Amino acid sequence: MAREVNQLLQRVFAQRRQGGETDLEAVENALRAALHQAGAAALSQLLQFEAPAPQQRHRPCGCGHQARYQEVRSKPLLTVVGPARLSRPYYWCSQCGSGQFPLDAELDVENTELSPGVRRMQALVGQESPFDHGRQQMKVLAGLEVTAKSVERTAESIGADIAQREQEEIQQVFQLELPVMVSEPIPILYVQMDGTGVPVVKQETLGRAGKREGQPAHTREVKLGCVFTQTTWDEKGHPVRDPDSTTYTGAIETAEEFGPRLYREAGKRGWSRAQKKVVMGDGAEWIWNLAAEHFPGTIQIVDLYHARQHLWELARQLHPHDESQQKAWIKVPQKRLLDKGKIEKLVSVLRALPSGNPEVAGKIRTEADYFARNAERMRYPKFRRQHLFVGSGVIEAGCKTVIASRLKRSGMFWTVRGANAILALRCSYRNGRFEDYWEDRRAAAAA
Repeated sequence: MAREVNQLLQRVFAQRRQGGETDLEAVENALRAALHQAGAAALSQLLQFEAPAPQQRHRPCGCGHQARYQEVRSKPLLTVVGPARLSRPYYWCSQCGSGQFPLDAELDVENTELSPGVRRMQALVGQESPFDHGRQQMKVLAGLEVTAKSVERTAESIGADIAQREQEEIQQVFQLELPVMVSEPIPILYVQMDGTGVPVVKQETLGRAGKREGQPAHTREVKLGCVFTQTTWDEKGHPVRDPDSTTYTGAIETAEEFGPRLYREAGKRGWSRAQKKVVMGDGAEWIWNLAAEHFPGTIQIVDLYHARQHLWELARQLHPHDESQQKAWIKVPQKRLLDKGKIEKLVSVLRALPSGNPEVAGKIRTEADYFARNAERMRYPKFRRQHLFVGSGVIEAGCKTVIASRLKRSGMFWTVRGANAILALRCSYRNGRFEDYWEDRRAAAAA
């Protein structure tokens, strides 16, 4: 390696003497390529394993019999320093006809020609951007040539593994009596949830109705939840979210499946230690059903800005094509009643609205019922006196940054499995648990 680098430097100095200039970027890339080449050669030597000793030439097989050593076999392995080669003993079980490479499991390269370091890189770029963009990042930043399909398969495989581990944790939460962690109490802990559509391939929407009557569905809903804490508020009494306290969890799944998922995340964040617990969302029925089932006894708040949207939708029905009248109707007295938490009076005003149009009359009844149903979740002055958030901006931002920025780009169409895998990977990374995942992999390989 030293000789190769020395030769490269001699050529660089010779070129500078002749031309008087140095192309620093070209030198950097050449040095990196030389160091990678030397590193890959050294790594290949390290990965040459010898045949086992005579007394170690039999291993237990999963079928209950013994697998016998056959020979040393090799395979190519792409590593973070470039292509290398792994040679290791191969065992064969004559009873069940299966072979095994014990060292592949130990090195975490079982059924793959990509090293753990390369797979980790691919998972990171794959969760952040389109797979072909990830391929380009691997080439520019790491000097590694991989395909977009390789990035896709690796990212989805890692994401699926993370999702499977999460499911196992969810089952443990509901099947085992888990110990209560003794730690500092949390002043205020929030749980927020929402849903947003993700474009999927056609077979994922078969038999599903679209938003427009008579039209097929083109998306599947991702249910996303977030958990964050609040310790203080500013000088004006406005709540202040604790920095970097937000974690996310989500998937394309039913509300019944999503509830335990979100409960697990809240439990990991110290739900049992929270002195004040708040669940926030829009007026969707599934949200409050989950709150009643998994988070009983909490303070429930309907997002104020979503509630205002309901008034705006009604205003557009009452005064179509007249924005000035829409604004006037909202401000006097509807918005004031809503902001002051006088929901019963707001409902009375809405139900007293005259309308000879059956469609508009139906909209009035729907909105009046919406506010009546959520009255106790709209006591905004009461919530503000407790210095609580009344808007669900955190989860709405999460729908954009966690989901839309990766899964809803132009031309994207996902399978449910692929979308859930990338979402699990993305949440793991954003939650600061990606390193824990790889530590667990290493521990499992060493066991």
